Amino acid sequence: MIKELLNKLFGNKEVSTAMTETEVTNHKENNAMTSYTIFGRGNMATAIAGILTKGGATVEHIGSADSATATVNGDVIILAVPYPAIESIIANHKDAFAGKTVIDITNPLNFETFDSLVVPVGSSATAEIQAQLPQSRVLKAFNTNFASTLSTGRVGDLSTTVLVAGDDADAKNALITDVNAGGVDALDAGSLKRAHELEAVGFLQLTLAGSEKISWTGGFGLVK
Repeated sequence: MIKELLNKLFGNKEVSTAMTETEVTNHKENNAMTSYTIFGRGNMATAIAGILTKGGATVEHIGSADSATATVNGDVIILAVPYPAIESIIANHKDAFAGKTVIDITNPLNFETFDSLVVPVGSSATAEIQAQLPQSRVLKAFNTNFASTLSTGRVGDLSTTVLVAGDDADAKNALITDVNAGGVDALDAGSLKRAHELEAVGFLQLTLAGSEKISWTGGFGLVK
């Protein structure tokens, strides 16, 4: 069951502590607004890349086989991998991430039990990453969305909304602008502290989908 849930989030290949896709590919469109490097090649990474490239951004993907040695070209980094994989990514690329925006999409679940989070009580995966990357602007985003709702831009009868949290207003506004340019709504959800609540929402949504109480094409929507 847990492997099936991981595959829903990160792709149809076996997932351990890193993505299994080995290819590094580039998706480019003319008049790029921003350059992004996405670690991961799964469903979420693909859906996010689709939004960003539709809006005119340049996106490169880095898979697990290359994650230790690949050159990070993007101005903005997206960590679209399971939370346990992030430690090694930071260890290998901390210097390259300095001065850049780093977007954490993870929900730090205990993948052995699927019944709790693995970050300290009151903290969040995003806060833990920010502590390890003091020279980066770390945001939480996309963790309350499923890949299908990002791809379609719909959650039932509602428009998909990407919630973005972080302490750097300029970084948040830049991401929101790029997501909007790709045809998807995005909303400033507050400071980095709000990542704690966003991860709680993401955790609940995953448990509901995992127990088949909601579909992977559904989830939480936002009425504005």
